[in-house]
Amino acid sequence: QATLERVGLEAGPLSQWLHAGLKAAGFPVLCIETRHLKAALGAMRAKTDRNDARAVAQVMRVGWYRAVHVKTPEAQEQVALVTARKLLVNKLVDMENSVRGLLRGFGLKLGVVGRVRFEAKVREMLDGAPRLLAIIEPLLIARAALKAQLAVLHRQVLQTVRHDPICRLLMTAPGVGPVVALTFKSAVDDPARFAQSAAVGVHFGLTPKKYKSGETDRSGRITKMGDELVRTALYEAASTLMHRVQRWSWLKAWAVRVAQRRGAKRAQVALARKLAVVLHRMWCDGTEFRWSRAEVATA
Repeated sequence: QATLERVGLEAGPLSQWLHAGLKAAGFPVLCIETRHLKAALGAMRAKTDRNDARAVAQVMRVGWYRAVHVKTPEAQEQVALVTARKLLVNKLVDMENSVRGLLRGFGLKLGVVGRVRFEAKVREMLDGAPRLLAIIEPLLIARAALKAQLAVLHRQVLQTVRHDPICRLLMTAPGVGPVVALTFKSAVDDPARFAQSAAVGVHFGLTPKKYKSGETDRSGRITKMGDELVRTALYEAASTLMHRVQRWSWLKAWAVRVAQRRGAKRAQVALARKLAVVLHRMWCDGTEFRWSRAEVATA
């Protein structure tokens, strides 16, 4: 152990747990970027555990790697909370869509109905069709259970945000609610690991792909290389800012100008990227969101 300079550990589902155990045992362990390691392993003809270990050792020896940030235990718990909540949201939507699909086969269309009146609307439509109601009834019971447990997790999110000063600071930005604030905060964990705020948008895959070689120079869609949960949360926050927030701000004015030039969808993606940069800068400076350019200029 005394002769070891560094120990490489490929990022993966168990990497955080293994990293904590190795670090507690006194090893100089680093969690390394999977894409870099994949390129090194791809050059090997035979894939075995022994060859993989040799490749990792060679990568660590020559320094051709990029260390991955390992989140603190508090951030890991917060990530687990928002992930579990998102899972129940997706399952609830899947359940409602399944009920809609089953009813559509009998010529029954629910139409636009909110989550509160969904079950009552279904029962109203099935009045007089007891056999079909007997089939749909278990799905409605399962949906009610999902909805109840989603409420439990959402209360945990609200309670966590209520006692977290960073989340409350981030929520001063328009369009950013408790879920978005906690998702962003838990994913970033340590704002100091980004030398520039502009790098946050790149980290979460919100910047366009770039291909430039010779006379070819083109930009593609966003890379989508970062945390999908954070990217989705920022996109939803941008949508809320553009379409629901009534109070005017320099950020919304910027998004409107982009929408006029490039279209609403591209503007929403650009606003999500801009919002990530703004939230990181707010966190680093410890300042609330400034609604006007004049406030930004005098800061």
